[in-house]
Amino acid sequence: MKIAIVGAHRVGKTSLAEALLEHLPGYTLEMEPYYKLEESGYAFSEIPVVDDFLAQIKYSVKQVANGGDNVIFDRCAIDILAYIHAIDKDIHIQSLFEAAQTSIEAINLLVFVPVEVPDLISVTKSDWPKLRRTVNDLLGEWIGDLGVKVIEVSGTLTDRRDQVLSQIDTANRS
Repeated sequence: MKIAIVGAHRVGKTSLAEALLEHLPGYTLEMEPYYKLEESGYAFSEIPVVDDFLAQIKYSVKQVANGGDNVIFDRCAIDILAYIHAIDKDIHIQSLFEAAQTSIEAINLLVFVPVEVPDLISVTKSDWPKLRRTVNDLLGEWIGDLGVKVIEVSGTLTDRRDQVLSQIDTANRS
């Protein structure tokens, strides 16, 4: 099963992915494109810019296409696309949306980790809270239109992990 965990920054995606990995023997974790690109020498801007997210979306599409079975993706093309749209609403994203959609069709389960109220993770001004909220809202609008199984998780890390594991267990019994 290919699982993608999506959401804005600082919502606990990586923590959830790591918690799931502990309970899913045989699964691997693909870290988010930002970190993989950074490791390979890509120099990101200090201020979020579209070009950085274009590089990430391209990497994400390849990551999903080349990913085997039983993999958890920390981010996928749809949340990266939300960042692009949040930063520049005038950029034409239709072709990017189509590429993201094609990539997402290879995903068996999309796990949306929204910003909760009250917020479970404190953010500072340097964490771009307005961008975070905008991306969260865009994902909330878009995820129902992707044509893949989506689960929205909430609560503590343990609650979130158990919600995903229950969904996987149900899917495996079907």
